[in-house]
Amino acid sequence: MTKLDILVFAAHPDDAELGCAGTILSQVEKGYKVGIVDFTQGEMGTRGTPETRLQEAEAAGKILKLSARENMGFKDIYFANDEEHQHQLIQVIRKYRPEIVLANAVNDRHPDHGKGAELATKACFMSGLRKIETSFEGKKQEAWRPKFVYHYIQNNYIEPDFIVDITPFWDQKVESIKAFKSQFFDPNNQEPASFISDPEFLPFIESRARDFGHRIMSTYGEGFTVERYIGVSDLFDLK
Repeated sequence: MTKLDILVFAAHPDDAELGCAGTILSQVEKGYKVGIVDFTQGEMGTRGTPETRLQEAEAAGKILKLSARENMGFKDIYFANDEEHQHQLIQVIRKYRPEIVLANAVNDRHPDHGKGAELATKACFMSGLRKIETSFEGKKQEAWRPKFVYHYIQNNYIEPDFIVDITPFWDQKVESIKAFKSQFFDPNNQEPASFISDPEFLPFIESRARDFGHRIMSTYGEGFTVERYIGVSDLFDLK
């Protein structure tokens, strides 16, 4: 089983692409192994089907050069931050043993995002408790707790704790988003319109990225919030 450096949790397929695809690409470029675990198949979404969403997620994963991607099959809208879901997520964390976890925004327009953030946070902590027993492919798993959990910013504006410069990877980020072609604006799509299929939605994503980029004297950026203070030993590590 591939050990990942970074594991990205997403309540829905396309959350990771919209929120932190540039960061994923930048870390893969540096040689880190990155994977995405989608909680649901987005089956309650206005457009598309679970089957098309899985196909689109696979296509996006190739663009992002992921080392792993899987779907938990949780019920869209109805999944909960409870013992059953926590236990399943602990198995995944112990399976991939990431150093860093990126998770949904702590609060957002879609209630699954904040709920997914809370579930990820609790499961990451619980995964380090050795008395919680899990197994994978018939073998007992060892306890594992990621060193850091960061939350990417999604639709609602949240003041970021840090911003990643994604300027060199902007075009690839857009390509990964557009892999979810059932979800975004297409004049030939006859399905009902949705919040994210509005033709102004992707320009909004770009304007947000430009705003974050401007704050760090760059062109494009992605913002994150932290669960605890970040420590540095060298001031020149800061951009």
